[in-house]
Amino acid sequence: MARREFEQYEAVSAVVPWEGGYSAAIAVKALNAGGAPRFHKVLEGQTFAKAFEADDAATLELAKLVSVTEDGELVW
Repeated sequence: MARREFEQYEAVSAVVPWEGGYSAAIAVKALNAGGAPRFHKVLEGQTFAKAFEADDAATLELAKLVSVTEDGELVW
């Protein structure tokens, strides 16, 4: 799991179980706040057989992330 911190949010690489495998995702949560993170699937249409493969792919996508909006949306 990789982590990046932005002005108001933190974003981490994540894995979402999906039909027949796993999807790569980025989870976003407000800094210093409770509650559940919001998951954004990345690499739509790609399914990975193993969780670590999906997390590796999510880590690469997280490195490309420019910012997170005030609404918690990803900015590429």
